[in-house]
Amino acid sequence: MTLTAIRTAWLQQLEQHRAIAVIRASTPHGAYQMASTVASAGMELIEITWTTPQASEIVAQLRSKFPHHRIGAGTILSSKDLHQAATAGAQFVFTPHTDRMLIQASSHYRIPIVPGALSPSEVVAAWHAGAASVKVFPVEAVGGASYIRALQGPLGHISLVPSGGVTLGSVGPLLQAGAAAIGLSTALFPKSAIKAGAWGEVMALAQQLTEQIRPFRTSEALTEQAARAAGENSRVV
Repeated sequence: MTLTAIRTAWLQQLEQHRAIAVIRASTPHGAYQMASTVASAGMELIEITWTTPQASEIVAQLRSKFPHHRIGAGTILSSKDLHQAATAGAQFVFTPHTDRMLIQASSHYRIPIVPGALSPSEVVAAWHAGAASVKVFPVEAVGGASYIRALQGPLGHISLVPSGGVTLGSVGPLLQAGAAAIGLSTALFPKSAIKAGAWGEVMALAQQLTEQIRPFRTSEALTEQAARAAGENSRVV
């Protein structure tokens, strides 16, 4: 698969779903529960950070349980991490930084890689190195939607995925500013809720997010999701 094909397929995924649940947990059980909750709420792009214990096993388990979802890996820092993630079945990878050798190595596995960058120079360098899109991190620390809008002027041809400090309230403005999709972590998984095991609260937040991004999603994705839900309901009956 060529870089153009990888980028095209990845951009289609981002346009269809618009939000990525970023899961960073202290235990494998916690990570699996967090992922299962947001998946059940309708989120289909889920990232397991590689700082989570037994991340490889979690990715493999989620791929099995949610075959229609896209399960990826985050905080990939080395070629070893990349190999482990790809072997586990990760369908995309995020890095917090731009490493040209890591980006080029991802082509061997034919999965999209989204490196982290902040300045215009870093964003362009990541794109030229072969990024499928570029993670703008930490976006809220440098102006949020206004910063994305400023980048879109000269760099509108580059797919941007802002992350870092994103709240449910900033999702709409970021997408309106031109972001291809948004990465969210603490906004979906408040520490107090995770500690208390308040999965109903997490579910409600994820459902609120899916409603907020609905106007930005492609019609094909909404039709596909509705058909899938109808099929699952018929099996239950």
